Amino acid sequence: MKKITSLSQDKILQVNKLILERIHSKLPLISEIAKYILSAGGKRLRPILALSSAKLLNYNQSSNQDVYLASAVELIHTATLLHDDVVDNSIKRRNKKTANEVWGNQITILVGDFLFSQAFELMVKTNSLKVLQTLSNASSKISEGEINQLQCKNNPETTTEEYLDIITGKTAELFSAACKSGALIASNNTNQIKALEIYGKQLGIAFQLVDDALDYISETPKLGKSVGDDFKDGKVSLPIIISWKRGTKDEKKFWTRVISNLDQNENDFNKAKELINKYDGIVETYAIAKSYSQNAVDALSIFESCEVKDGLIEVADYTISRIN
Repeated sequence: MKKITSLSQDKILQVNKLILERIHSKLPLISEIAKYILSAGGKRLRPILALSSAKLLNYNQSSNQDVYLASAVELIHTATLLHDDVVDNSIKRRNKKTANEVWGNQITILVGDFLFSQAFELMVKTNSLKVLQTLSNASSKISEGEINQLQCKNNPETTTEEYLDIITGKTAELFSAACKSGALIASNNTNQIKALEIYGKQLGIAFQLVDDALDYISETPKLGKSVGDDFKDGKVSLPIIISWKRGTKDEKKFWTRVISNLDQNENDFNKAKELINKYDGIVETYAIAKSYSQNAVDALSIFESCEVKDGLIEVADYTISRIN
């Protein structure tokens, strides 16, 4: 991430400043909660993708459209995190207590709504109807992805296709929209815009695949949340899907008990990891993530070699390197 971050450093500082301005409210609690989640860290990956896509297409850097856009993307992402943590009953995010754990569910949801409203105000400031359409559509698909995940929750018989549809909606759509929107404010070249849209979507799928694998192999400081949270919540990810499909009758009974019925004891998480490893669930998830990461790199082939392109390729490499 070093190359792409350094290329966007000045703009990211502007994004951070603008976000702090936008989350100011006459109600101090709104600002307090918004600052709490936004100060929790994170690499600002999605706004960096928006800024980099614009820069790759020779965006006029003297204008502020890209800063408005990148700020809107980050606010959408942050709003979804607040809502997700409430839905998932999460207690930790980026090694800090979640907002819902500190302030409760009701105010956390409403602050998420506030951030969405601020994001849409910034979208309008880009003066691009196409950007507004792209990010509005992405916001809708993110909601559909989250609802789709809820419908498949606690069901170890979820198919790989259903799972990929879920993570495309909940994660990859915003990656894709960030890249496409960055391209839209810089160029009318439909082939280049489409290439960056594809890059973002493939990258986002790879990113979520790795995230889901990390829940079964990482340590809490690296993952940024409590290890095993997805398991405890009965979320079905690709490592479980693989283990379920290849498992014995007794092993399927185990998955039904711990995922469908959420009847878990203190040894069940280790048992789940054993079964996942037995059937190469992590190895195969990583291989699939790597293929999507390569698809993202391939989508950039229409662009001439340059620092920004190299940085975007580096992001794809970083995405899958987190699993090592």
